[in-house]
Amino acid sequence: MRTSTSSVRVRYAETDKMGVVYYANYLVWFEVARTDLLRTMGWTYREMEEAGVSLPVIEAHCEYHRPARYDDELEVATRGALLSPARLAFDYDVLQHDGTVSAVGRTVHAAMNDRGRPCRLPEQIRTELA
Repeated sequence: MRTSTSSVRVRYAETDKMGVVYYANYLVWFEVARTDLLRTMGWTYREMEEAGVSLPVIEAHCEYHRPARYDDELEVATRGALLSPARLAFDYDVLQHDGTVSAVGRTVHAAMNDRGRPCRLPEQIRTELA
């Protein structure tokens, strides 16, 4: 599995009235981490889309373990794995500065061509995640 780590600092706008990160923001951070991982493989979302391939999310899951709060520094550890020639999954661990797990999650993606039909992932991605 290919891995990367992304840093995130909780912004005030990402918290709710109780001062805790609003749950949906974890999915935004997953996207940040996923694009960072793809970038480490030498392939950005922009380049992929220019080549006629998109990666829509077809499944998303998140388990919340410990709340994150405004100004917390978090690390999102991301692992990518090839599920098939046209599908891939990313697993995420959101860690607080002391190593405590704030949340864990997973997203599954299908490769789609510019006509919205399933297609094979680019060879570069398949090779990196095989």
